[in-house]
Amino acid sequence: MATYQTYTSIGQREDLADVIYNISPTDTPFMTSVGKTAATAVYHEWQTDSLSAVNVSNAVVEGATASDATLSPTTRVGNRTQISQKTIKISGTLETVNKAGRKSEKAYQLAKASAEIKRDMEAILLSNQVASAGDSSTARVLGGLQTWLNSNYSGGTSGTAGSLGTTARVTGTDRAFTAAILNGVIQSTYVNGGSPTILMVTPAQKVVASTFAGIATRFKDVPGNVQASIIGAADVYVSDFGTISIVPNRFIPNSDNDDVAFLLDPEMAAVSYLRPFQTNELAKTGDADLTQLLVEYTLEVKNQAAHGIIADLT
Repeated sequence: MATYQTYTSIGQREDLADVIYNISPTDTPFMTSVGKTAATAVYHEWQTDSLSAVNVSNAVVEGATASDATLSPTTRVGNRTQISQKTIKISGTLETVNKAGRKSEKAYQLAKASAEIKRDMEAILLSNQVASAGDSSTARVLGGLQTWLNSNYSGGTSGTAGSLGTTARVTGTDRAFTAAILNGVIQSTYVNGGSPTILMVTPAQKVVASTFAGIATRFKDVPGNVQASIIGAADVYVSDFGTISIVPNRFIPNSDNDDVAFLLDPEMAAVSYLRPFQTNELAKTGDADLTQLLVEYTLEVKNQAAHGIIADLT
């Protein structure tokens, strides 16, 4: 008598796990590190200033008449707000049927869209995109971080720095990332008054930075009854001008196949929101729900001399 097997049986229930596994990264280190401010217009402005140069000849005789004051005005700078959005459309039937891994398809897709927009924003904020006012048929865009930093710039041969969000960084000849290059930008930032605490790098340059001589110790004390760890990477770089945390970022844009690293003072940058994240239920045109997820924001570089940029890395 033949054995009745699953291969011929009818009516077996499917075995579908009630979990959805999504490996796509959603961390946004830059947006998480910097501050958050509010914008009130599509052109968001702020002021920067600096002290006059040190005068080592600042000495006057007794009873001298006060000299005329020489004062300098602040510098007024600004950036354009940019609108980013995603729209989802879910049929009434799909929202109603029993689904594995989520109860509401609409809620699940909105959560996905939110994470996707945040990833887009991270890359845009760190980009070499030049600010543009746009018009009735062209989207308004913000100036990315690469277009702002020029006081503490290190680039390859023929490379040039961006400026105030309106001039793009020009790519130069690629070169290897070295501790000497990093130390030079840290020193420049310090001389210009900055106090950076984060070195934000691509995954490839994180591996390179872990080989620098200035990294914190690779040894870690552990109790005798605990298994020791092998430390093969560095998260902290100890420089002559302070301790720098090394933070990898998957979403630093790769321009012309070269890498960029940022030296950041998180207190001197912010994401400024004209319209924070919001959902708009759009008009129904049939048996479906149409929902828009939208945000309007810009990059506020409070003083570009507080940061540094290392460009044209192989």
